[in-house]
Amino acid sequence: MTNDLRTRQINTIRALALDAVKKANSGHTGTAMALAPLADVLFTKILKYDAAAPMWPDRDRFVLSAGHASMLLYSMLYLTGYGITLDDIQNFRQWGSLTPGHPEVGLTPGVEVTTGPLGQGVANAVGMALAERHLRARLGSEIVDHRTWAICGDGDLMEGVSHEAASLAGHQQLGGLVLVYDDNQITIDGPTSLTFSDDTQQRFESYGWHVLDLGEAAEDTDRLESALNEAAEIADRPSLVIVRSHIGFPAPTAVDTPGAHGAITDDQEIAAAKTAMGFDPEVTFRVDDDVLEAYRKAGARGVVQHADWKQRVADSDVDPGWIQALLTGSPLPNWSDELPNYEPGTSIATRNANNHVIDALVDVVPSLVSGSADLTGNTGTNLAAEALTPARPEGRKLYYGIREHAMGSVANGMALHGGVLPVVGTFLVFADYMRPSVRMAALSGAKAIFVWSHDSIGVGEDGPTHQPVEQVASLRAIPDLPVVRPADANEVSQTWNFAIENNGPIAVILTRQNVPVLEGTSRPGQVQRGAYVLIDAPDPAVILAGTGSEVQLCVEAAGSLAAEGIASRVVSMPCWELFADQEETYRFEVFPPGLPVVGVEAGVSLGWDRWADVTVTIDQFGASAPGSQVMEEFGFSAASVEAAARSVLQ
Repeated sequence: MTNDLRTRQINTIRALALDAVKKANSGHTGTAMALAPLADVLFTKILKYDAAAPMWPDRDRFVLSAGHASMLLYSMLYLTGYGITLDDIQNFRQWGSLTPGHPEVGLTPGVEVTTGPLGQGVANAVGMALAERHLRARLGSEIVDHRTWAICGDGDLMEGVSHEAASLAGHQQLGGLVLVYDDNQITIDGPTSLTFSDDTQQRFESYGWHVLDLGEAAEDTDRLESALNEAAEIADRPSLVIVRSHIGFPAPTAVDTPGAHGAITDDQEIAAAKTAMGFDPEVTFRVDDDVLEAYRKAGARGVVQHADWKQRVADSDVDPGWIQALLTGSPLPNWSDELPNYEPGTSIATRNANNHVIDALVDVVPSLVSGSADLTGNTGTNLAAEALTPARPEGRKLYYGIREHAMGSVANGMALHGGVLPVVGTFLVFADYMRPSVRMAALSGAKAIFVWSHDSIGVGEDGPTHQPVEQVASLRAIPDLPVVRPADANEVSQTWNFAIENNGPIAVILTRQNVPVLEGTSRPGQVQRGAYVLIDAPDPAVILAGTGSEVQLCVEAAGSLAAEGIASRVVSMPCWELFADQEETYRFEVFPPGLPVVGVEAGVSLGWDRWADVTVTIDQFGASAPGSQVMEEFGFSAASVEAAARSVLQ
């Protein structure tokens, strides 16, 4: 190879990947090596960014969906000056490092999304592009005008989530989104011909994408730059740029092999690759001064653009408070005054109360964008606003179609872009279709609001296929995801008070059936504490603790027990996670040690042993019949709660 500066820049990326993976004895070398020219073009010629200000709102967004190739991104973040050091590169995959095995947003400056599970990044990028176009329509191109770029591989395009997301992006005519497909034709099991014979170009064209197949252009920086610039100018369609690369290039025997997908650690292979690049095989983590200088200049290219943007914002006729609210996703002052309050004795399904709340908030939480996977009118997410479409990108209601998996990941992308608070809904039983994206939301701290209705066997006639007995327990197993199951409409309002102020995702679990508004649920600040005493009695003998629609059964049972001379306390437990986070003194106030507890929930008993001595729960699938009858047949009645209380007292 030649020894010109551009070539040494590209080979430095490759050598850093070889050295970092070798030192860690863990990682993925081949894709970082093969895509080094593409990364060089992106970060020196294409992307709009200011490395000294990674969170500049009008920066281009870059998503490495093929997150296993993290050394490609880390090398660029170090070289261009994001604050990543050469020590960080040398500590790849080590404890406390800023360079973990897969990119993690919030940990490493310049990482936009947490990627790892394949396909997620593709859908995240669609969400980011949707957020950009939405904000540009509302604030104007002087304030918002950037692109979303993503790199994916064969694995991303085999995963179903990428199909769902690509279909939605094509339907939305989402210009400004450029996806580069690294067609290296290798997976861990062997060549992609073992499992994959799609015509990717035709598939994406059928989705409505603009497609450029560059063929053998992975080393042709001029061709790459030209194609990326062309794709960036397509305003009415997303673009797919297909590049045939050779994984592990220029390692002599690893190239184009499944082994190159993982860690290339053989000393002779690494030495041969470095020799082929004109580098001393004995030198590790080599970065020439002129190479670093060239990349740092590229990282500073956006300083002027950033300054110009700040001036445009300062000169804008748009109200500064409005700009700030939209760019940061902040609510307007006194927004919580709009939360509805409900009179005890009325009866309303919590899904319908949820719809009341988001309609009340639409003008005071300007970042709120609500939608559902074809169940908008059924899940309490039918925002009274215009639909977000190619013709009306400023719309606040997004129809996702029957694409639950992509919906969750797109919502994460919108949230992580900033400026949009995505609310997405479907039936609770379909949370399984969304689990990868919900887990990634929790891991990323993405502020997305996941609304799941039809929350129990109370669904009734649809039967066990649609009765989610295990789903709430399953969601509670995800760290950093508050799972809130409100007892009534007032608890729904309080749930939103918490959700808007919270910095991460939240799961909101809602009923299909009407439930009564209970006395005492309107007292402020209760849901935020996770559990609270709803009804008390002097010297209670037993605690009846319920969630969601079953709290009413606890209230009714408490009245009947009182008539028999048995004093009880009723505790509403809308969110176990928030309650567990409370100080011990408060938890002991609610559940005094030694006082027996009956836990009541129309779901599996798993997890209740932490809080209750006995439970009224369901550890089997439901049945098809009217909802009230199903609840009665499976023992969800005040009489069952009373019987459980008597048993624990005995």
